[in-house]
Amino acid sequence: MKTVVVAGILAGLATPVLAAEAADAGDAAGGGEITVTASRQPYRGDFTLQETPAAITIIDQTWLSNNNILRLTDALDLNASVARQNNFGGLWDAFAVRGFAGDENLPSGYLVNGYNNGRGFAGVRDVSGIERIEVVKGPQAALYGRGEPGGVINIVTRKADFDTRGSIGVQAGSWDRQRADADINLALGQVAAVRLIGFYEDAGSFRGLRSERWGFTPSVLVKLGEATALTYELELTRAKAPFDRGVVAINGQLGIMDRRSFLGEPDDGPLDADATGHQLQLSHEFNDDWSILIGGQHRDTRLTGFSTEAELAAGRQRLGRDGRSLSRQRRFRDYDARHQVLRAEVQGRFATGGLAHRILAGADYDRFENGQLFLRFRPPSIGTATTAQQSNDIDIMAPVYGRFPLPTPAPQTNRLDTQEAFGLYVQDQIDLGGGVQVRLGGRYDDFRLTTLNRANGVASDRGFRRFSPQAGIVYETSPVLSLYAAYGEGFRANIGADVAGRIFDPETSRSAEVGAKLNLLDGKLTGTVALFTLIKDNVLAADPANPGFSVPIGRARSRGLEFDLNGKLPGDVDLLLSYAFVDATARAAVLDPNFSLNIRVGDRLVNIPRHQFNMQAAKGIAIGDSLRVTLGGGVQHAGGRLGETATQFFLPAYTLARGFARLDIGERYELFAEVTNLFNATYYTNSFAQLWVQPGQPRAATLAARVKF
Repeated sequence: MKTVVVAGILAGLATPVLAAEAADAGDAAGGGEITVTASRQPYRGDFTLQETPAAITIIDQTWLSNNNILRLTDALDLNASVARQNNFGGLWDAFAVRGFAGDENLPSGYLVNGYNNGRGFAGVRDVSGIERIEVVKGPQAALYGRGEPGGVINIVTRKADFDTRGSIGVQAGSWDRQRADADINLALGQVAAVRLIGFYEDAGSFRGLRSERWGFTPSVLVKLGEATALTYELELTRAKAPFDRGVVAINGQLGIMDRRSFLGEPDDGPLDADATGHQLQLSHEFNDDWSILIGGQHRDTRLTGFSTEAELAAGRQRLGRDGRSLSRQRRFRDYDARHQVLRAEVQGRFATGGLAHRILAGADYDRFENGQLFLRFRPPSIGTATTAQQSNDIDIMAPVYGRFPLPTPAPQTNRLDTQEAFGLYVQDQIDLGGGVQVRLGGRYDDFRLTTLNRANGVASDRGFRRFSPQAGIVYETSPVLSLYAAYGEGFRANIGADVAGRIFDPETSRSAEVGAKLNLLDGKLTGTVALFTLIKDNVLAADPANPGFSVPIGRARSRGLEFDLNGKLPGDVDLLLSYAFVDATARAAVLDPNFSLNIRVGDRLVNIPRHQFNMQAAKGIAIGDSLRVTLGGGVQHAGGRLGETATQFFLPAYTLARGFARLDIGERYELFAEVTNLFNATYYTNSFAQLWVQPGQPRAATLAARVKF
């Protein structure tokens, strides 16, 4: 019934009472023809970065291409405010923005074209089909709804337009990695266009593991009139990859075992991660001042397969006794998720009493179903008579696979969580004159969570309502400098329940920041400096005694300084520079649910470096009339990070360097070569515990070629 009501509200918003700015998605050409150049992004409105009271970083095609980036997580490394988190054996994207990561039992959420996405079990996100990535930080993130207070990641996809063109690329790299991709855009007369984007990848790794992935993400654009356009996008991805918890630290010391050694069982086979998604969006311009977007998304994801992983409980783990025998669990997972989103939004401008207003208002409906079937074999407590087979041991110094028959896991968790939410939001940016603009807004959420423990039939149901305000001010002192300040409150309902079926209170947050925006070299170089502070309550962590369940751990705070610079320097040099100091700590003394250790006020949050830095530079050199060489490289630094909650186990700081060269032959052909981790540093990207640590990749090389037509 609620779905019908919400659909009616969304349809009702499609009236000219409210609307939006003249659309990016069309301007009239002769004979009534419309050239669609871009589609409007939900939530953002028609604002330049200089007049937005928030820190926003754009990772565009220049840097995705220069860094030969293939994964979303690798792209986010380019922004120092984003830190890698425990990535579930390499099978999902996990990151924290400004120190806060969200639910560690699920992948990190992100947006795709403004729609909630990323939740579910689709595997890691490929960059094929991505036009740019927007890192929207701070209080403004509250408007997006049900997100983290540090910020949100919005992926803007490549969409069909009326310029027929295409490209095909191939590449090969270290450890027998091969990949091919294609992007073909076809104009079908003057009323429709189709864009076909796909990739296939078959890759080995320095850890002796092999994965296979493919994806197909086409889009269709149909002009329904001079001021109306309909777009459809399909997401179809399939991946097969072994589950890999990484390496172990012995008595807190890394580097004793070979970082290339896999500690699972190859006979488990790969885990399968599948995603099928649809987005449909209708845009209409009422006039030069008002427009509307109405759209929806449906996405199905599934993750299935076996894995063999290190046992974390000390009493069941032999490694602490002999320093080389690792006791292991064996697990089976069948996780599936279904996610639907509906949204209607209007944007527009008007004046009252000499004040210019730009308003954005809308409603959204979100339904997320999360089903988890989990089976587990667990080794017994280690005693004098416990055999290596009983504890499913492997020698970390000289692994022998298939030494024992694979244990049969038994039922552990069988649950279904259904999250249903309805939201209303409004934002008004008022130009007061003299370069001063004020932004006022807020979001109302009505949320309900139903949990069903299918193993014992225990069901729970709980609802929440909350209004989250936000405010900001921007002062453009000159075309070169803008000053801003912002405050916002946020809300994110915690999905799931504890093992007894009790539903958790939602996470709530308060965030504030002040900063300055730079607009240098006639707009060719832009930057942001920001100081921020965030506080979050009702934080959850995974329950180690009951996988798939969570327990509350209280309050956390993050505060810090950011500096981002992006653009082109004199001499045709592209530059991206990002630095962040993030002090993310616990603000409540509680018992750590993972390992029954005391978390003290001031303890650092796991996997968050205090200092992180990334700089990339590239210079193009013309050779004659048809050749152009681009040379470049970069440096990435991540400081030491806490590797296990409530302990003194830290992952060491690391610094990586890379270099690349690209040769453009005319406008059609491109050759590319790169070397990553130039100095072959040994490093570790993230961990959950001392026995689950992800090692970074050694020095690697890639050669690629692309033809455009």
